[in-house]
Amino acid sequence: MTTQITLLTADNWMDYELLDSGDGQKLERFGKYVFVRPEVQAIWKKHLPLEHWQAAHAVFQPSGEESGGHWLFNLKVPERWLMNYANIKFWAQTTPGRHLGVFPEGAAHWDWMSGLIKSSSKPVHVLNLFGYTGLATLAAAEAGATVTHVDASKKAITWARENQILSGLQERPIRWIVDDALKFVLREARRGVKYHGLIVDPPKFGRGPKGEIWEVYKSLPVLLDACRLLLDQKPVFAVLTVYAVKASSVHVRTVLEEMLGDFSGSFDSGELVTRESNANRLLSSAVYARWDNKKSR
Repeated sequence: MTTQITLLTADNWMDYELLDSGDGQKLERFGKYVFVRPEVQAIWKKHLPLEHWQAAHAVFQPSGEESGGHWLFNLKVPERWLMNYANIKFWAQTTPGRHLGVFPEGAAHWDWMSGLIKSSSKPVHVLNLFGYTGLATLAAAEAGATVTHVDASKKAITWARENQILSGLQERPIRWIVDDALKFVLREARRGVKYHGLIVDPPKFGRGPKGEIWEVYKSLPVLLDACRLLLDQKPVFAVLTVYAVKASSVHVRTVLEEMLGDFSGSFDSGELVTRESNANRLLSSAVYARWDNKKSR
């Protein structure tokens, strides 16, 4: 059997743009502001002239620690600024971990699951684990789902709830939970709670609110086994996205297929990629696998 690798692009952005990449960096526009961030996979040469890079508002300088470092500001940037994707509005801001509150390539998943939720013949209850600033949660809620959003960071949950207000979705049924993902899933399983949609977007390494250690290679299979107990008899979708690991989409798909092996439906897997606006090159950000309850294609 041949497994097709899909390159997913999020092509509907207006407020985000990958301007250029190369020499271990990427040049990006978030709203009105332009940033330079490290990108080890950009092993080719930069396309744009140097002055475009020098005109960036800020450059992230990495330290020896993974994801550590600091921002060097060339031009004034507000503490946070408003961005939007389709009907979702959210705050963006620079953080000590080089991120800005949004992973733009993930919008490809938002559009996909929104379509599945809208076309479902029954109400859809979605569980979003490692939900960060809530953009996938808000996309699902805006499409009509009831969502349970889990993250170990109280700061991320606060940010996500602010994004909910910005998007005018205060009345949508969203449950915000600060907790360790595995502990929460096991507790829900004991309660007999069921979900129709599952979003899992784990970090490579992390800590829960009580110091619980997350290491993706060891922890992910255990978490997915537990998540299987939460799925409804007729689930609608499941999506797993993994960043910054030495794993291929084949590995990610295999672990998701093991979890969902007794459900009939369709799998696809591959990479989340962003297309440069000037050179038409593709920059890969993550590997993913996902399933929906449609017949296999």
